[in-house]
Order: sequence, then C-alpha cells, then structure tokens
Amino acid sequence: MTLRPVKPHPLFARFYAAVAGPALERAGIDAHRRRLLSGLSGQVLEIGAGNGLNFPHYPPGVTRLVAVEPEPNLRALAVRRTREAPVPVEVTAGRAEELPFPDASFDAAVVCLTLCSVADPRAALAELHRVLRPGGQLRFLEHVRADTPAMRRVQRVLDATVWPRLVGGCHTGRDTGSAITAAGFTVTAMDRFAFPETRVPLPAGAHILGTAVRGGPGAPR
Repeated sequence: MTLRPVKPHPLFARFYAAVAGPALERAGIDAHRRRLLSGLSGQVLEIGAGNGLNFPHYPPGVTRLVAVEPEPNLRALAVRRTREAPVPVEVTAGRAEELPFPDASFDAAVVCLTLCSVADPRAALAELHRVLRPGGQLRFLEHVRADTPAMRRVQRVLDATVWPRLVGGCHTGRDTGSAITAAGFTVTAMDRFAFPETRVPLPAGAHILGTAVRGGPGAPR
C-alpha cells in the first residue's frame, strides 16, 4: 500500500506538545489514560499516538505496541518518549484511514482523543475492525457530542467554522459511540463523563471511555 503524504503542522504540533498536552495532564487525564489501557496484553495498535503521552501507562502484558502518528513533528516527539515506556514500542507513519497492516494482525487497538480529528472516522473505524483479530478489543477515550441540545448547537457552529482550523482538524460534536457500533463493534463497557470538571460546560467536555469487541468468525461468544 502506498500511503498518501501527510502535510506537516509544526505550529499545532508545538502547541499540543507545549500547551494542550500539559494542560490535560494538570486536569487529571492520566487517571483516564490508565483506565483506558488497564489489562491490555499481546500485540496492540494505537492510532493517532501524538507525542506518546500514553506510552508510560501501557501494562507489561503488552508484548508489542505499534504507535501510528501521521504528523511528523509529533511523531518525532513520540520516538523520544519510547524510552519512558515499560513495553516495546514501534512508532511509525500512517493514516488511520489507510493502515499499512495485514488483516487480523492485532489483539487490541487504542484510540485516545483521535477520532475527533481524523478526516474520515468511518473509514478509520473500518480499518481498525479489519486489522483486529476476531474477538480483539478496541479501547476508546474520546470527547463526543454533548448531552444537551443547547451545547450541541454550539458544537455544530464551532465545527462548521473555526474549531477544526484552530485545533488540528478536531471536531467537538462527533457521535463516536454510535460510529463504533456502526463499524461492526460490540460495545461491552462505556463510561460517559465530563472532563475536565468545570462549572461552565465546555464544547469538548463530554467524553466516553470504554471497550468494544470485534466480532466475526473465531470470536469468543
């Protein structure tokens, strides 16, 4: 497969690494990262790995972690962070919509604050379904469509105007839970919560964290 080149976004990469990432950590995102990754084992794929903030939280049962990041500046930072990981990590270029891996080649896949910004989430989830073995897990932590009609209207306005251009293609109001189910996964656990906890609701404050399983021949019943 010939991968389409990804245009670098050095300004966003620097902003994410220096500002957004540390702000999430101060707000307590690491506790959710640990929940997201707890109990994983075998060969694991993470798409949209960014600058590798999940790496230190992978459990020792993971025998191989392949971390895909399309943005070259963030990918370079992720390579440096592999030294902090307790598991073997391979950082590679790639797009979520065109994963360069054979069918059924991973035991689990991880998406963390990623499906909000991929160009085609339906194609990305189809690719994740393809590269997971039957019965393999999809772990997800994503901000999603808001609960209230008023905030959903705010999200629609932001997503149609400035937000994606300011925040690396991010969309605040995607219905990612429904998209995961529509891609052929069975959601087995999902927690919905606000993050960070603030008095004033935020457009990107509604989050889901959970596990879905890929069905198909050979999957456990």
